Amino acid sequence: MKQLTAVLIGAGARGASSYAPYALHYPHELKFVAVAEADPGRRTKFADDHSIPAERVYESWETLLAEGKLADIAVICTQDQMHFQPAIHALNNKYHVLLEKPMSPDPQECLEMERVAKENDRLLTICHVLRYTPFWSTIKETIQAGHIGDVVSIQLNENVGYWHIAHSFVRGNWNNSEQSSPMILSKSCHDMDVLSWLMDQPCTRVSSFGSLMHFHEANAPEGAAERCLDCRVHSTCPYAAQRFYLSDQFKAWARHFAPDLSQEKIVQGLRDTNYGRCVYKSDNNVVDHQVVNMEFASGATAIFSMCGFTFEQERRIQIMGTRGELRGEGNTVTLFDFLTHKKTEITIAEQSSGHGGGDAGIVSSFLDEVRNNGGQESLTSASASVRSHLMAFAAEESRLNGGKVIDLDEYAAHLRSVDVRNRCTVC
Repeated sequence: MKQLTAVLIGAGARGASSYAPYALHYPHELKFVAVAEADPGRRTKFADDHSIPAERVYESWETLLAEGKLADIAVICTQDQMHFQPAIHALNNKYHVLLEKPMSPDPQECLEMERVAKENDRLLTICHVLRYTPFWSTIKETIQAGHIGDVVSIQLNENVGYWHIAHSFVRGNWNNSEQSSPMILSKSCHDMDVLSWLMDQPCTRVSSFGSLMHFHEANAPEGAAERCLDCRVHSTCPYAAQRFYLSDQFKAWARHFAPDLSQEKIVQGLRDTNYGRCVYKSDNNVVDHQVVNMEFASGATAIFSMCGFTFEQERRIQIMGTRGELRGEGNTVTLFDFLTHKKTEITIAEQSSGHGGGDAGIVSSFLDEVRNNGGQESLTSASASVRSHLMAFAAEESRLNGGKVIDLDEYAAHLRSVDVRNRCTVC
């Protein structure tokens, strides 16, 4: 098996900890030969972990990509609003690109990335990792085998978890759509992608409702301070930062602001970073709950519900077909047959890599596609991802316009009429 080489742009949690470890576990398949990362600590650690020479360690993606093509693959895991330009530049440098989701917070930039990938005959695969998990693959195979007949309706719940929404979407990097992207993209483009994949037909109409109902200053408890460590009512607040990051249960999440996870460093981080701010006095503006209604070409429908106010962090799905029903949650897929009344349970084994095996699964699949297919479409290619991204963009437009029904064909046609080729300033 030919070893492929890669450069990493963005050595944060997703790049360095989710995708790049594949190269350490399977060095005969993949080797990272360069890294670009603005944070000096992350940059040095990644270079050390992957034995990257000093001359191939860069502070910015611009300087790395200015070197020309250094490897077969570019893995791009920058923040949401920093995807477009490095992706376009890498594709024009003839890299195959593995790009963290979402593609971009701008729908026209998504369409342009799709165009440039095709123009350069390069793979552009988006990290919709759920498709690569045994759990979701089993559901897809069950539908394809005809066990529940034709799909009539799908209900998908994304239970974000009360602690996860506070960490990532109130205090964290995805708390403000002006700096990152709307919640329907930053968190739930996975779900739009799964629904598009399972239905396997065009989505025709979308409507959506949702809001930032709880995490704003009007709901701050009386006496709440700007920072949790200074707050005299923290003991009665389920979202108090010290309750999360100084506890054994959630301490690992402090790695985002405390490099060595010592109590001293965590406390310092709670004093100095956004992770110690009151959830009611932060600069967040993304929704804490949202529902999306979808109609597909066959007349089938889907309902998606995202909510931050859940105890478990999980996805639950119910798929109703003409001959049976399928339910999935946790590690179990349950099939009910209308004719025989037979109930079949499939238990999915625990997976060692993140996202239920999806993080390692997508890297493995991408490497195979680069070796064997060149510029052919991948399972989560830009073309496939654009379809589900447009569903998310349309849902957000509907939400912001009082639940207005959006026709996807008309919406896509309007977006494609706008030329964005001049947006890449360094390409």
